[in-house]
Amino acid sequence: MAAPFDADLQRLAEILGGLHYLRGICGSNEGNKWRSEMQALIDAETPSGERRTRMIAGFNRGYNGFQQTYRSCTPAATVAIRRYIEEGSKISRDLTARYAN
Repeated sequence: MAAPFDADLQRLAEILGGLHYLRGICGSNEGNKWRSEMQALIDAETPSGERRTRMIAGFNRGYNGFQQTYRSCTPAATVAIRRYIEEGSKISRDLTARYAN
């Protein structure tokens, strides 16, 4: 069953996937930080079935989308990283403010 915030979770998963790829090519030396953040999101949300599949697909879509566009770190990749971090932070704050107990 879909939760009212599933669209936000999908977008957050996609952002995490994009950051996992972009931060890697831009030499951030963060290792699996963004993949670990995605795993923490899945662990916290404990989605099953189709919801879990959609979250993972979102992460992969974000990763693969940037992998097809960027082969090395460029100024545009750096801008995308900054925008994704800002957007992901906003989504996280909004979800926490709206749905945290």
